[in-house]
Amino acid sequence: MRVLLKATMDTERANEAIRSGRMPEVISRALDHVKPEAAYFGLLGGRRTALMIFDMQDSSEMPPTGEPFFTELNAEIELSPIMNADDLRKGLSQLG
Repeated sequence: MRVLLKATMDTERANEAIRSGRMPEVISRALDHVKPEAAYFGLLGGRRTALMIFDMQDSSEMPPTGEPFFTELNAEIELSPIMNADDLRKGLSQLG
């Protein structure tokens, strides 16, 4: 299932990770783990945020996906199932 991961990072913990040089490693580990089809980084609500779209095969993937953001950056994590245009067309075709 295609999933959107939104990781909103705690400012102080992210600042510490940047100052210590750990931020690239944390982000790289997350990218290597989820192998996203797309990944974006920026500010949402004034806080550093990572957005990644990836395929989640099983719900058991949630802990290893979120933990680097939780433990390293004290981030708030949201995982949401999402569709691309083809998925939406397929779903709508199944309606009455």
